[in-house]
Amino acid sequence: MNVGKRLFQYALIYKKSFMLGLFMLAVAVAAELTGPFIAKTLIDDHILGIERTWHETENKDSYTAEYKGTTYKRSDYFEDGEKKGPEANIVQIGRSYYFVNEKITAKEGDRKYENNQVIFSFKEKQTAYEAEKLTIKEVFPFYKPEIKGILKLMGFYLALLIFAGFFQYGQRFMLQRSSNLVIKKIRQDVFAQVQRVPITYFDNQPAGKIVARITNDTESIKDLFINVLANFFTGIIYLTGIFTALFLLDARLASICLVLVPILLIWIKVYRKFASAYNHKIRSVLSDINAMINESINGMTIIQAFKRQKETQKEFEAMNTDYFTYQRKLLSLNAMTGHNLVLLLKNLAFMAFIWYFGGQALGVGSAISIGVLYAFVDYLNRLFHPVTGMVNQLAQLEQALVSAERVFVLLDEPGMKVVRRDPGRYTGNVSFENVSFSYVKDEKVLKNISFDAAQGETVALVGHTGSGKSSIMNLLFRFYDIKEGKITIDGRDIMAMSKQELRQHMGIVLQDPFLFSGTIASNVSLNDPSITREMVEKALTDVGAMPFIENLPKGLDEPVIEKGSTLSSGQRQLISFARALAFNPSILILDEATASIDTETEAVIQEALDVLKKGRTTFIIAHRLSTIKNADQILVLDRGVIVERGHHDELMENKGRYYQMYQIQQGNGEKNKKAVS
Repeated sequence: MNVGKRLFQYALIYKKSFMLGLFMLAVAVAAELTGPFIAKTLIDDHILGIERTWHETENKDSYTAEYKGTTYKRSDYFEDGEKKGPEANIVQIGRSYYFVNEKITAKEGDRKYENNQVIFSFKEKQTAYEAEKLTIKEVFPFYKPEIKGILKLMGFYLALLIFAGFFQYGQRFMLQRSSNLVIKKIRQDVFAQVQRVPITYFDNQPAGKIVARITNDTESIKDLFINVLANFFTGIIYLTGIFTALFLLDARLASICLVLVPILLIWIKVYRKFASAYNHKIRSVLSDINAMINESINGMTIIQAFKRQKETQKEFEAMNTDYFTYQRKLLSLNAMTGHNLVLLLKNLAFMAFIWYFGGQALGVGSAISIGVLYAFVDYLNRLFHPVTGMVNQLAQLEQALVSAERVFVLLDEPGMKVVRRDPGRYTGNVSFENVSFSYVKDEKVLKNISFDAAQGETVALVGHTGSGKSSIMNLLFRFYDIKEGKITIDGRDIMAMSKQELRQHMGIVLQDPFLFSGTIASNVSLNDPSITREMVEKALTDVGAMPFIENLPKGLDEPVIEKGSTLSSGQRQLISFARALAFNPSILILDEATASIDTETEAVIQEALDVLKKGRTTFIIAHRLSTIKNADQILVLDRGVIVERGHHDELMENKGRYYQMYQIQQGNGEKNKKAVS
């Protein structure tokens, strides 16, 4: 499984937004990287342009300067065909300026002013020129023509910064918006996959681990798109722009700086090799911690009742210590390969820069101008900002890739396709033909189960714990698929039906009723638009739940918190029973549905059942045999085998296992306990 490729496929869903964001990023970077070039022009052409050759002229305009009654203009400001007079030069030494009224052949090397002469020393050769020292007032006219150009460049640079700022905002907004859309899509797919995976998946995975994948792991992927990829995209575009500018300034030194690229790639590869193992362990331990926290909260009553707080805390501390240990190892790796290495590379680059320019004079007129030098230093400084940004994101990159891998493992779990179609209501004739089943290979919990349940019949399944009662219902609902035998409904093999089609007209009430956060009405209808409020009220009335609901402050709209903990177990069971009836199933399964209901409430439900089971096939799994006296068929199971079948009176006359169980529950069968066990 190529994690990067699959993440890229998700990004392609919103490619237009990403491409727009990257285009705006490229424009913003180009505008921002123009700065050093503008500074180079400002320095070389305007601030240090005063040292270019000047000529006497008879024409006066905005580019001319007056000195001792003579008008001068810089040579590059003369128009084509305009007459140039005798040459003059201005030389800067330190903070002082000197006027040389003759041609200077070369300005390289050291400079000094002695005995009214400007002396240039270069390679043991000295050249002297007569010179006059200028006052500040005399220097200003020579700078005055540059003020207009300086202001224009500054204004242009300010406009570029505003322009770049606008596009920086746009690219950040578009990239983050696109990233959030990708994460939204991934979370939707993960949660939808959780609805599709078979029940067996949840048997082997703690709820806390699954929650961690939907929340923590997808959040890490979010960081990948919003922070990591944004930084890497920005870094790559910045590096491309900076290297382009460096090659325009000086190809040789830019080539030396290119060595940084393979170093950075090798760096990333080595880092990922070590960080991957740590991150896999960290995410795994974090999932275990989430699973334990979830289990501890759900079992807090047992923990406190049996005084297991210290033992539970020690178990948590062991996991937490394990998590801390690997986080520390990863932190050490990040510290060794983070800012320190960037600083080392930066210093090496500046050493190369100093070595390259070390043998050259850095003054005006040298082989490299001050403006080029300034621009190169500026670009070198800028070069390491994106490098630092990418290096700092390596930890998040690896963590996000590990999280993405875990998410994709869940997405790759085989699951059933959710099909929304109603093939029509079936009548409810159920047949089991030689059905055998095992949760674990070679350990059968059902052995050659065969029986028929006709439409409108009530079939009761009884037997000791582990006899296979609930397994029969799990197979009928296709929570698990059979490997041997055949189950049919109205003559159709359930394995040839989709699970949604099969369950469309089936209802179930479990021993431990589960209520969702919401209201009583929403827990009955499950927010199905086909279940009206009138149908909800009727279902609650039929099961005898309306008397206690009418006493609640908000009636049907009474809030229900998680698991319905503010309601009694009997009240929760009544709501769960009404939920099943509201969907008007052809087949109704009651799995120990009356186990947590008091005798008075049980009587109310029995009265409702007499009316509601007409025309509906009903399966009842019960330990309390008094609730199934009126069942049309009672199946007695023992270790996965049907050992007796018939109605209550027949089984009592046979005085077999059912008779013994019934006598024990009535308190009249003490002598039979040993036989039953």
